[in-house]
Amino acid sequence: MKKIVSMLALAAMSATAAHAQKSAAVQAIEEYRAMLADGNPAELFEAKGEDLWKKKRGPKNASLEKCDLGQGPGVVKAVFVTLPRYFADTNRVQDLESRLVTCMESLQGFNGAEIANTPFGKGEQNNVTALATWIAAESRDMKFNLPQAHVKEQTAYEIGKRLFFQRGGPHDFSCASCHGADDWRIRLQDLPNLTKNPGDGVGFAAWPAYRVSNGQMWSMQLRLNDCYRQQRFPYPGFGSDATVALGVYLGVNSQGSKSIAPAIKR
Repeated sequence: MKKIVSMLALAAMSATAAHAQKSAAVQAIEEYRAMLADGNPAELFEAKGEDLWKKKRGPKNASLEKCDLGQGPGVVKAVFVTLPRYFADTNRVQDLESRLVTCMESLQGFNGAEIANTPFGKGEQNNVTALATWIAAESRDMKFNLPQAHVKEQTAYEIGKRLFFQRGGPHDFSCASCHGADDWRIRLQDLPNLTKNPGDGVGFAAWPAYRVSNGQMWSMQLRLNDCYRQQRFPYPGFGSDATVALGVYLGVNSQGSKSIAPAIKR
């Protein structure tokens, strides 16, 4: 009996030590992120995005200052926390990036399909990311409030929900495989539960974000496409109905959360 009690005590001590070690590691990572955030390189992309918004470019030599992101032509403040949403002129639910491409095509004369097919981080895709970074920053600390009045917005939410839980690929993964429950992590990386409101600045409320590990600015479109890559799925493609629907699902689930975008990530 004494041997059993000793073994249980030893197991309890080991579990406590492991928990303390994990907590110390998580705290160290959080402190590291806090130090980096003090000089977030995303600020450079913000400045570039604001300049691109006002600059006359493209075949039509026009700026984007008449672009309607859902609150009227030229309005940027507070639009990020209401996207994705339905737009009557395209008869589609669009997120910030796909909507920006629509404006670049209609106002400036760029080829929207060509931009959508450009790899992330190259050409006009870089400019879309910079624009999205600046526009996101204009809603910082504001609460998400995605509209769900239009039937297409409601449908997008339901499609996004199904896609979130859809398993497939060679490893039978889904989005929920990593983000479907509380207190999950991969190594030292916290995995927020995105099936419900994860809280201020978590998950959907943190992108676009600067990735320290590769020195790149990642948009929400890139984040979602890369999630599919990690699941060993083919890329859905920039501005696809699938990624926009997932954005609706995640955004509506984040109702009331404060945006900290553009954030900084590992």
